[in-house]
Amino acid sequence: MQMPRKLVILLAIFVALVIGMNVLGSKIMAILGISVSVGIFMSPLTFLITDIVEDVYGPKMSREFVMAGAVALGLTFIYTAVFVALPPHERYPYNDQYRLIFGSSLRIMVASFVAFLLAQFHDVWAFALIKKLTGGKALWLRNNVSTIISQAIDTLVFMYLAFYQAAQKFTALFVLGLALPYYGFKVAFALLDTPLVYLGVRWLKSKEEKVV
Repeated sequence: MQMPRKLVILLAIFVALVIGMNVLGSKIMAILGISVSVGIFMSPLTFLITDIVEDVYGPKMSREFVMAGAVALGLTFIYTAVFVALPPHERYPYNDQYRLIFGSSLRIMVASFVAFLLAQFHDVWAFALIKKLTGGKALWLRNNVSTIISQAIDTLVFMYLAFYQAAQKFTALFVLGLALPYYGFKVAFALLDTPLVYLGVRWLKSKEEKVV
């Protein structure tokens, strides 16, 4: 059974975003004076893609996307851990910088993986439920509600698993204070990308044979 070309394109983008936001997301920048990871430009798009796919092909296909992302993420973490641990050749002078950039702690890797799975599977489930309750109408509603709740799960699970009690100041309230502004930006991005959901669904449906 051959996957339609448009689905292959979306799957490739989805996996690239999942890997990218975890490999590149360690860089912190400021938006309106608030410190956020550069991964904020990638994370909302993963939910956008699974929502587009689910609206056309159903929750089973979206779950396949999530599992593909999980496998890719798991392999990336394994290879990263191995490559960081391998001793460098004497001609390679940048090992300290390499370890600094790619040597994320095991705790952060696990937190990222768990948050990704919980948030993405919840998004697929919530999207399907709202679609059923609304009789397939109001795409904007199921897209935004499922994504906004799922982004909360993603943000809070990751922040608490990764940073709670990592140092004395990282109390529950301190971590929450870090998470809320970051989550606020994710919500804003989710609302802004609503037109893209309609465009994506229209594009995916156009002259496209569904998987049988």
